[in-house]
Amino acid sequence: MADPLPKTPFTLSVGGYGEVGAALHTFGANRNRPAGAQRDLRLELDATRFVVALQGHTPSGWELEAELEIEHGGTGAARELDYDEFGEFETEVEQGGEVILEELYLEKTWAGRYQLKLGRFYVGIGHLSKRFRPTDYLAATRSEVETTLLPGQWDELGASFTAFLGRVRATAQVVNGLDSTGFSSAGWISGGHQGAFETIRATDLAAVGRLDVTAAPGVELGVAGYAGGTSKNRPKPDLVLDCADGDPEEVAACGYVAAPVVLAEVDAHVARGRFRGSALALWGWLGNSDDVTERNRRLSNDLGAPRTPVAAQAYGLSLEAGVDVGGWLGLCPDHRLEPFARVERYDTMFRTAPGVFDNPRYRRTTYTVGTALTLADHLTFKLDVAHRRYGASALRPETTIDAVAGFVY
Repeated sequence: MADPLPKTPFTLSVGGYGEVGAALHTFGANRNRPAGAQRDLRLELDATRFVVALQGHTPSGWELEAELEIEHGGTGAARELDYDEFGEFETEVEQGGEVILEELYLEKTWAGRYQLKLGRFYVGIGHLSKRFRPTDYLAATRSEVETTLLPGQWDELGASFTAFLGRVRATAQVVNGLDSTGFSSAGWISGGHQGAFETIRATDLAAVGRLDVTAAPGVELGVAGYAGGTSKNRPKPDLVLDCADGDPEEVAACGYVAAPVVLAEVDAHVARGRFRGSALALWGWLGNSDDVTERNRRLSNDLGAPRTPVAAQAYGLSLEAGVDVGGWLGLCPDHRLEPFARVERYDTMFRTAPGVFDNPRYRRTTYTVGTALTLADHLTFKLDVAHRRYGASALRPETTIDAVAGFVY
């Protein structure tokens, strides 16, 4: 007989969301050619994500939040004995996705307006810190600005404190910093999100501040900032200052080369009547980006790091807007049919240090038009066309048709 589970005062509830989709690309997968990707026609099917969120409530006021995300069907490997290869054992990748624990924290609220979180939670930068379900945005895919410049739906370990003050919500967070070995030309700091090793390095911490204001019913404005070091979170202490008299028995005897990351963003979200839209402006700075570039170039192949030049500054702008025409077509009032448009411009090599090439292929502008059908805020079906152009006329534009079905439960 199995051991009984311990009895606790937790009251549990389960929810989540998911998406499946298809994408038709008019370009090849290799974008690093002198003229950009070749002309091609590729159809891709994807079980994009399935998320299970678990909430636990206790009479003491402490709450538990856990969120597990399975991306692209999950991940797995299998070992087999292959007699075609002289009886050798082989390990093969069976599934190429990811299984990620995105949130795991304890939360306590005092006086109905002060809230503390301890554990893994979303960093308060961008729309995806709070609007990440498929019914929260109009396009078939999440914002390219956020998923390219930042670690997407960005979660870290630390402590978060929020004060709800009428129309104002103020948040302060202290979290582990990024790892600069993952920084790159194409994704700037997004690859610095830690997770490749069993533990998270937090010798360099980061501070986050966020302020959200409800300016009017259905209108929310936000501003946020992030500042944190990255050098001491590298797998090896290799971004250090050289000196002749350093103690050989001390790690980084003469100190580290500072490589701080600073982010600033403003955003807005509107949902009034038939209109729904969002806007985001993001700017970021990396200190001593030339030193990071030079040291990353010499990283081991086994680390799997990009080893490409890193910019000193990057930016992104995003604007999405749609109008519900369902009522005009006789659709049920609980449903929405929203033609929309999205424009995004971002450059992950906006400003570079002397000697680092500002490659125009990383200055991108994407125009997206489509329609989203949302049924009672729990099912959504989206179809859109995205056209992407690059910062040089010699680079071939790209077009993708996306179709997505999503749900919230």
